[in-house]
Amino acid sequence: PVTARAYAQALVGETPGPFGAVPGLGADAFTANPLLGRDSLEPLASAARDRGAACLCLVRTSNPGAGEVQDVAAPTEPLHESLARMVDALGADSVGRGGLSAVGAVVGATSPGLIARVRELMPRAIFLLPGVGAQGAAVEALGPAFLPGPAAGLVTASRSIVDAHAERGGDPAIAAAESAEALRAAAWTVAAGA
Repeated sequence: PVTARAYAQALVGETPGPFGAVPGLGADAFTANPLLGRDSLEPLASAARDRGAACLCLVRTSNPGAGEVQDVAAPTEPLHESLARMVDALGADSVGRGGLSAVGAVVGATSPGLIARVRELMPRAIFLLPGVGAQGAAVEALGPAFLPGPAAGLVTASRSIVDAHAERGGDPAIAAAESAEALRAAAWTVAAGA
C-alpha cells in the first residue's frame, strides 16, 4: 500500500518534498495490476477518483499467454472473473454523472467471448480494449463492451496504425490518420448498435 500511494502521487497527485510539493505527471488514466490485492489498488483508485482520472485494472489482457494465468479456475470461477468482481467493488463509490466508474478494466479484445461475462460483472467499468489490429482482434466483436454506452469502451491500436503505410503504401502520416479514422468509425458503429 505504501508503494501504491507513492505511485498514485507520481501519476495523478503530488509528492511532498523538502522544498514543497512536486507535481505528478497529471495522467488522465493509468493501468494497475490487481494481483497484489485490494489494499494495493485502493490508494490508486482513490487518487484517480479524487483527481478526476481513471484507474484501469488488468482483468483479462490481450497478450497470447494471458489465459495461462487469468483463466485459471479458482474454486468457483476463473481468476479474471474474481478480478472483475474486485474491480467492480473497488469502483462502486467512484461512479460519475455518466454512470461510469473511475475504476475500470483492461479487457483484451482478443478474447471477445469473455467480454459479455466480464461486462456483467463490471456494469459500470470503462473497458480499455487492447488487441485490435496487429494482435488480430476485430472491433465488430466488441459490442458487449459498449453496453452501458459508447464511452464505456476504449478501443486501442498502436502497431496497426503506426505501420499502416506498410500495408497501404503512401505517406506514413496519411496512412496512419486514415487507419485511425477507420478504427474510430468502426468502434462508433459497434457502440451505437450495442
